[in-house]
Amino acid sequence: MQNRISESSSDVIFWHPGMECCDEIWEAAYCRFETPKQEMKKFIKRLCQLGVDRWEKHQQVVELFCGQGMGLHALKKLGFSSIEGVDLSPHLLNQYQGTAQLYVGDCRDLKFEENSRDVLIVQGGLHHLPELPSDLEQILEEMSRVLRPGGHVIIVEPWLTPFLRFVLWVSKNKPLRKLWPKLDAFAVMTEQELTTYEQWLGQPEEILTLLNRYFDVEQQRITFGKLMYVGRKS
Repeated sequence: MQNRISESSSDVIFWHPGMECCDEIWEAAYCRFETPKQEMKKFIKRLCQLGVDRWEKHQQVVELFCGQGMGLHALKKLGFSSIEGVDLSPHLLNQYQGTAQLYVGDCRDLKFEENSRDVLIVQGGLHHLPELPSDLEQILEEMSRVLRPGGHVIIVEPWLTPFLRFVLWVSKNKPLRKLWPKLDAFAVMTEQELTTYEQWLGQPEEILTLLNRYFDVEQQRITFGKLMYVGRKS
């Protein structure tokens, strides 16, 4: 039997005991980096760039590593009605105020039935994985299992483009960080997740090989320090 809590406006189902994996320093920096309104605008812009706003709105959509759920709000704004979110942190999920169904769970071990969802989305969760490539392969295998044939994955993650190299270099300039709060917030977040961040940025070929092993690529954009990937299950 699945346990539930309902401190947010949506019930939260526990697949996993959960982990209070939140780094308070990172969280505080993220709050300085962008406001909820800015984050919502960013997510909607990304999804529209990938054409998601033109997809059928009855599809069953799940956001993995959904955190506080701003991506879930963005999906709602775009008209999707069947929305779910998965994250390992009960603390983050309990900050969500909306109608999506939430699950405390490890994305390497999803409890959804096989061939049961239409769209799976990850925005910035994969570069936190502790073990690459093994953790990534587990997650992609689970995503492929859960998706219906013809279903889509959307993945947006940092990528080591010349733009990102420049930003990382500039962010080491302490006087400039004092003058530009957003740069300082970015630098603090990077410092707090440096091990997994560098591990992710250092394996681009291995990551793309895995993505294309599990899904047929429909879009693959690498620009301004981001990988924006849309794949389809055969």
